[in-house]
Amino acid sequence: MRKNIEILFIKTINNMKLRDKLIFTFIVVVFIPIMVVGLFLTYELRDNAVKDAIEQSQVNVERVKKRTAEILNVPIYISNNLQFDQRLSELVNTSYKSTYEVVKAYRDYRTFDYFLQYYPEIYNIKFYMDNPTLINNWEFIPVGEEERNLFWFGHSVSEPGFNRWYYLADETKANHYYLSLVKRINFLEQKTHGTLVITIDPRQLKKILQQEPFLTMIVDESNFIISANQPHIVGKGLYEIIDPKHKIKNQPAVINGEINGESSQIIVDNLLPEMSQNQLRIISIVTDKHIVKDANKLSMLGAAVTLIGVIIAVILITSVSWLLSKRLSNLSQNINRLSAGDLSTRIVVDGDDEIGQLSKQFNNMVENIHGLIDQVEETTKQKNALEMSQNEIKLKMMASQINPHFLFNTLESIRMKSHMKGEKEIAKVVKQLGKLMRKSLEVGGSKIPLSSEIEMVRCYLEIQKFRYENRLNYELSIDPLSENMKILPLIIQPLVENAVIHGLEDREDGGMILIKTKVIAEFLTVTVEDNGSGMKEERLNEIIHMLAEHHEGNGNRIGLLNVHNRLQLTYGKQSGLMIDSQEGKGTKIQFNMPRGDENV
Repeated sequence: MRKNIEILFIKTINNMKLRDKLIFTFIVVVFIPIMVVGLFLTYELRDNAVKDAIEQSQVNVERVKKRTAEILNVPIYISNNLQFDQRLSELVNTSYKSTYEVVKAYRDYRTFDYFLQYYPEIYNIKFYMDNPTLINNWEFIPVGEEERNLFWFGHSVSEPGFNRWYYLADETKANHYYLSLVKRINFLEQKTHGTLVITIDPRQLKKILQQEPFLTMIVDESNFIISANQPHIVGKGLYEIIDPKHKIKNQPAVINGEINGESSQIIVDNLLPEMSQNQLRIISIVTDKHIVKDANKLSMLGAAVTLIGVIIAVILITSVSWLLSKRLSNLSQNINRLSAGDLSTRIVVDGDDEIGQLSKQFNNMVENIHGLIDQVEETTKQKNALEMSQNEIKLKMMASQINPHFLFNTLESIRMKSHMKGEKEIAKVVKQLGKLMRKSLEVGGSKIPLSSEIEMVRCYLEIQKFRYENRLNYELSIDPLSENMKILPLIIQPLVENAVIHGLEDREDGGMILIKTKVIAEFLTVTVEDNGSGMKEERLNEIIHMLAEHHEGNGNRIGLLNVHNRLQLTYGKQSGLMIDSQEGKGTKIQFNMPRGDENV
């Protein structure tokens, strides 16, 4: 039963038109998943908005913490400087005999005024000293019984050298409360100490907090609100703002709580200034109502976008299915023509989508078939040309070798008789000629080491040197890296022969022939250069044209075109002969070949 249902379903789908299949597929595969995903994304957007709001609040708290720490570092810096202020030590530890001396000492000591003038973070500086000869001018205050009973004063005396932060009333500022640094200053030479109180300007803290979008406040360890971006809560206790059941711990945290009856997120972070015994807390409160407002907007936006997307998708799928079926029908008709064997047919389908690309690729395939046919023909032609060239070499070698074994044996006999009669020069040249013939006998169609080719060149030049005597000189500059490289046989010797016959033969004073090989990177460069007669520009152009057109006159010698053709057929177009010549200055012939056949 189940199998029959599956067969019926597949048959029904296969019998449906392409447009109906696309619409059906859209409803089943696209519409339903879009609705599910849309609802999921809407929920995720709302949840992410809540998380982002909390993370942003934590970033804001961290920024407030950093900027507040910068302000608190100023009184710490000042207290460290006053710790080693010798003039301060002398002022507060001197026993004065008259009021005039005290007033004069106060007038001469302007350090406090300097700090107040150049550090806007500081609101007031006071110094308490157990010295009854001092006069209270609200900067220097002699310690009495009243001061000793102050809780913060007792802490400073019992904790020498450490900073403590208090929210203190300043009697010089109408007993208003300010955040103050309290530190004991020790005078080691006099074995005495005093208490320094540096008051922070509340406007500096207020300036930092006013930039925050949510309720943000700085709280001391006694839970007094030192500063806030809502001025009416400054000076109040923290638990007057926050329900006491939400205990604020002495560590960074995010707490769910209620503020003024509204559900809120309480972000807490600690600030411990350097060398301090107590810490402050930065607290930011973000109401859930504010968070959810943005999240609800995102939820509505997500739902609207999902609905609009579904409507647009329905319209587009209907239009696209019609266009698609029309183009596929056109493609099918053209493929039928191609299947009939008409390779000249081209598929024309507009667009760059898969159907358009399929038509272009099909056209490219037809073009490639034609190209492959042409390439096979060209390869066969080149292979035949190379074989003909190699055969031409063998035929010309055979034409120049009339019974070479007989000639070689005869030359060896001549050499021995010349040597026995003292004709060493004749014996030497006959030996070179015999060696040249032996090398010629060994030459076949395969590649030979470059050193063997150079040896043939050396034999040929020695014979020609015997002929021309001092009119011919030569130099071999062979790169050691090139000696074992395999090259085509009789590829350099014809170039040297060309230089002797056409370059130096007609010159009475003779000249020099330079044969040079050089391995550079992955290429071997071979140069044959002479300082002979050279060529006129017209003759040079004729030769270059001859090499380009692959046409040469009759002759039994292995000519430049033969060498040029074999190089290009074996190593590619870039490996042909390059000729440079100037009349009266000489000729230079050069070719390059890949460095791939060494040590074989």
